[in-house]
Amino acid sequence: MPTLDKIIEGFEKAAPHTSFRLWLSSNPSDQFPIAILQRGIKMTTEPPKGLRANLQRLYNTVSEESYAECKSAAKYQKLLFALTYFHSVLLERRKFRSLGLNIPYDFNDTDYKVSDDLLKSYLDYYEETPWDALKYLISEANYGGRVTDELDRRVLNSYLNQFYCEEALSTPNYVLSPLPTYYIPDNGTLQSYRDYIHTLPTFDRPEAFGQHPNADISYQIEDSKIVLDSLLNLQPQDASEGGDGGPSREEIVKSIAKDILEQVPAPFNLEEVMKAKSDDPSALHVVLFQEIERYNMLLVKVQQNCSELIKGIQGLVVMSADLDAIYNALNNARVPAAWLKTYPSLKPLGAWTRDLLVRVEQLAVWVEDTYPKVYWLSGFTYPTGFLTAVLQTTARRNSIPIDTLSFEFSIINLDEKEILHPPKEGVYVKG
Repeated sequence: MPTLDKIIEGFEKAAPHTSFRLWLSSNPSDQFPIAILQRGIKMTTEPPKGLRANLQRLYNTVSEESYAECKSAAKYQKLLFALTYFHSVLLERRKFRSLGLNIPYDFNDTDYKVSDDLLKSYLDYYEETPWDALKYLISEANYGGRVTDELDRRVLNSYLNQFYCEEALSTPNYVLSPLPTYYIPDNGTLQSYRDYIHTLPTFDRPEAFGQHPNADISYQIEDSKIVLDSLLNLQPQDASEGGDGGPSREEIVKSIAKDILEQVPAPFNLEEVMKAKSDDPSALHVVLFQEIERYNMLLVKVQQNCSELIKGIQGLVVMSADLDAIYNALNNARVPAAWLKTYPSLKPLGAWTRDLLVRVEQLAVWVEDTYPKVYWLSGFTYPTGFLTAVLQTTARRNSIPIDTLSFEFSIINLDEKEILHPPKEGVYVKG
């Protein structure tokens, strides 16, 4: 890419032929030179949204000659529709993110076209429909060649096992989803299938993909966030002036950074903590040391970023891309992405900062005193490690194998202040 960028820059010194045109196609990439994008005319292409739109687009790519090419027309017409529906469902499941597929795969028209050619070839060659061969080659080879997650592979196989079966050919209007709206129409012309697709609903219910309605709520929330983020990015970026004589963006961000610096405590002295707890080599203390190490990294990161940001606003250091991202996040009252690597959080910046102080306070009390009477489970960066340490502590105390232990939970109706001692076995947790 850098070499291409230099070649394009050379056009200013030595103009190319008047008929010269450079066409470039690429998947979205951060490595693509911005200068080339700014010079050229940009076009994007992506599948439309919705089952109906995807079915229409795919059927518009099928010619009358290709549609009539297969000798086993009755089988081909129905199985082609099932294949088209299969491809459309896979594309649309991506909108549910991890609820649809664990990994967002880039299925494209080539996968569909190769599977279509394969379907015609096998139906013409075999008198009996070779279900196993078709399902394996389409699900495992053509589409499955992109799939790296075993659970996603099971999803593909489940769909194709449902769509490619004897009932799909013998049952009139064979239903393809939990909703009766989507079915394989009776045999007919290519236009008759297009007409049926045109009758399908514009907006898809989550049941069409075998999803719970909550999955659609999650998708709508994420889409709304994308819209709001786009609107934020459209806001004026002039940081020098404040509206109506108010403070400028730079002054506001600098004030926020100073407030965070004043609130965030200094990192723990891990060596002193380990020395103070050395007489009790408990698995729970190992968890304490690990949590302190992680939170120390976060505290140092926050303090360094805020200090550098203040210097950058004052013109004392160069504003890097990372500092610019932190600047925009603080201006929008959001937690910078670099600060969210320690533990996930959906809180806005102010609430996140207060939450961080409470998390650090839990560790500080543990460091100064003995084991807490009640542990705030969600205050740990890695709660699973804490739960494993509880099992290890119990196993060592009772001299039994850890794999013979399991958790039992009891809900107690007590205020935290009423708990004076930890339980004899296990721990009290909240959160």
